[in-house]
Amino acid sequence: MPNASYSLGAGANMARFAWLGYALALAVMFALYWFFPGSLLMLTHIAIMAILVMSLDLVTGYAGLPTLGHAAMFGMGAYSAGLFAKHFSPDPLLGLLVGAGSGALVAFISGLFLVRYQGLAFLMLTIAVTLILQSLANSFQGITGGDNGLTGYDISPLLGQFNFDMFGVTGYWYSMIAMLVCYAVLRRVMRSPFGLCCVGIRENRERMAANGTRIYPHLVRLYVIAGFFAGVAGALSAQVTQVVSLDSLGFELSAEALVMLVLGGLGTLNGAIIGTTLYSVIHHYAATANPFHWLFVIGGLLMLVVFLPKGLLNRFMSRIGRNVLSLIGRGA
Repeated sequence: MPNASYSLGAGANMARFAWLGYALALAVMFALYWFFPGSLLMLTHIAIMAILVMSLDLVTGYAGLPTLGHAAMFGMGAYSAGLFAKHFSPDPLLGLLVGAGSGALVAFISGLFLVRYQGLAFLMLTIAVTLILQSLANSFQGITGGDNGLTGYDISPLLGQFNFDMFGVTGYWYSMIAMLVCYAVLRRVMRSPFGLCCVGIRENRERMAANGTRIYPHLVRLYVIAGFFAGVAGALSAQVTQVVSLDSLGFELSAEALVMLVLGGLGTLNGAIIGTTLYSVIHHYAATANPFHWLFVIGGLLMLVVFLPKGLLNRFMSRIGRNVLSLIGRGA
């Protein structure tokens, strides 16, 4: 009984801290909106990329499957949302669901084949998937616009009240709230027995199989969930910018998202957001300061990733943990 009471108390404390964290995140959003009104477009881009990087973290960080083809689900979500707005309905929330569903569908079809493999084979096959989709998008120019991109569609006001303006106010709040909701859902999923099973598969696939865990269905399911949220990010991008280019299906976007994830730390949703923010801010200011040599800074970031293989967040939290232990006299 004392153990049960302790567990209930610990669960209540964790729930309380989670709600405090969400309240703090909302306060940060209001502060960013208030202090950086001229940077709303960049902040919107960070929120969209953070959703993509969190979805990538499910596959690479939690399941241990390195991929460079995550843009396949992002681009499919973007094209689906753009075409849905152009031919069926400009409603942003319906378009968001269509984009998310398209990302999940691509993940399901490709995942049935991909998750049978691991390591380098899996990575190479994911690149093949995104290159095939990019080639198809370029071939069907009458539908996708090809090299010119998909344009000529409008998005109706959000909830019938808030127009997508040129200053990016509606896009900012739309993307930030979507990022917070995605974070809350993914956090819940990855702390569930299903999420813990995926982590166990990453740590020791053979032992999990010996315990009776069905590896293949778990990985397919995780890949579909990741595709759903990558599709959400793609749909948001299409709706906010009102243009979809072939780059949304490109290998470069996948590689950029992977660098952001490794920079923040694999296997932690907070690290995905921190890595995305850090990379995007440095990228923005380096390109503004020196449009010709900003790639040197990005190269430096890549070297930092090599020297900090567990990411900045894990390194920072480890240092805090050591300091706390030393303060209470339990340090090494």
